[in-house]
Amino acid sequence: MEYVVEMRGIRKEFEGIIANDGITLAVKQGEIHALLGENGAGKSTLMSILFGLYQPDGGSIFVRGQQVHIHNPNVAYELGIGMVHQHFKLVHNFTITENIILGQEPHKLGVVNTVSAAKRIKELSVRYGLNVDPDAKIEDVSVGMQQRVEILKMLYRNAQVLIFDEPTGVLTPQEISELMKIMKNLVTEGKSIILITHKLKEIKAAADRCTVIRRGQYVGTVNVAATSEKEMAEMMVGRQISFKVAKEMREPGDVLLKIENLTVLNNTKVAALKEFSLEVHSGEIVGVAGVDGNGQTELVEAITGLRKSESGSVWLSGIEITHMTIKQRINAGLAHVPEDRQKHGLVLDYSIEDNMVLEIYGREPFSKNSLLNRTAIRQYAEEIMKHFDVRSAQGPVTSARSLSGGNQQKAIIGREMSLNPKVLIAVQPTRGLDVGSIEYIHKRLVAQRDAGYAVLLVSLELDEILNLSDRIAVISNGELIGLVNAAETNDIKVGLMMAGVRREGQV
Repeated sequence: MEYVVEMRGIRKEFEGIIANDGITLAVKQGEIHALLGENGAGKSTLMSILFGLYQPDGGSIFVRGQQVHIHNPNVAYELGIGMVHQHFKLVHNFTITENIILGQEPHKLGVVNTVSAAKRIKELSVRYGLNVDPDAKIEDVSVGMQQRVEILKMLYRNAQVLIFDEPTGVLTPQEISELMKIMKNLVTEGKSIILITHKLKEIKAAADRCTVIRRGQYVGTVNVAATSEKEMAEMMVGRQISFKVAKEMREPGDVLLKIENLTVLNNTKVAALKEFSLEVHSGEIVGVAGVDGNGQTELVEAITGLRKSESGSVWLSGIEITHMTIKQRINAGLAHVPEDRQKHGLVLDYSIEDNMVLEIYGREPFSKNSLLNRTAIRQYAEEIMKHFDVRSAQGPVTSARSLSGGNQQKAIIGREMSLNPKVLIAVQPTRGLDVGSIEYIHKRLVAQRDAGYAVLLVSLELDEILNLSDRIAVISNGELIGLVNAAETNDIKVGLMMAGVRREGQV
């Protein structure tokens, strides 16, 4: 059988680390083929080889039965292969049209003809159901729309095989279902899609076949319809996975975090959080459930000191911290796993070790008389990397930018938990993680609670909120709609509350 793309025995090594060890991948015409693996399993490396960003150390690539050598992305495009990267490569102050034609400008006598380009972009947008305005600026559109621009960029270059690298990591649930529709439209039109992911739900929803790789090696290819999520998860991590969080009932202790009548304005000076009150006790996880954009971001920023509150107060262990600096809040025992790991979680061009001491480099043993103690910093970073399974080719000296998204996330969680905070604010703690890592992070959050600390969990994943929380605070339009015991509710009841329906008998 002739495949549209076939990679045979691909090998790639980076300074002693084998990222791809004899991997085989065969994609049929007109299918969505998922590439499944844990963070750092070698998925992105394999696809970067197919797209010409890396050269393989061994193995061969065939496109429509012909052996090819893809020296750079331009060769990939000539062969009809395009890629939407995990972190988009767009110029923010350019329009959508300017971004799409960048490097391929249609010009007449040296003048760039954006009008004809915009017309073609509009046609492609309509044909594939992308709903893109060619004249909008990138800085003014949502993340989901930016992703559609990346898809259009490939279609504009006549790509027949489209590689999506973790495409849903930055999307809302609504945007994810829109993307699934778009993918199916593309396949109906005869395109072939390679979907790099570790989200089993999405593979079940969209993919025809799935190739699994583990620690750089090929595990197998399965028919998605005939394979359960559990079976795929076990192929991916090499052991049994529990989708339920094991936690025992606990009697909560003293109030460690108290939020009283908090009102916070958003960037347009409108109250995004209104008279919000909540208490989190030691030994409990309180989940905040709500549709994205209902005041969760402003709540977290007001607690952590990233945004000034208009009125109301925040207390930590009986001490008011409403007007404290961020550093004072950290010293008082507050830790924060931020929503956007790249924007607020890490300094990407710093090494991992420097990122691990960002909040505490002024303390001993990390510095003395304003001099950094490099040995102590490295040792501390190595400990975190070991305990939280942060995988990197060159250890703690690697720049944070070079880590996979999941490893960046584990590094941040490791750093924050290693502070032994009284209160941990965890926002989307498992965004972009594979099932093995999710299971691990959930265990760590439960351990934090069991050690007598307080956890405030903010997540858009309703399953995660229901699974992990002891109590759930439902937020809608900046207001607390109600508080419920997690053991006494379900996704339908919480979903109704998220839509603004108040319920009787709340705790």
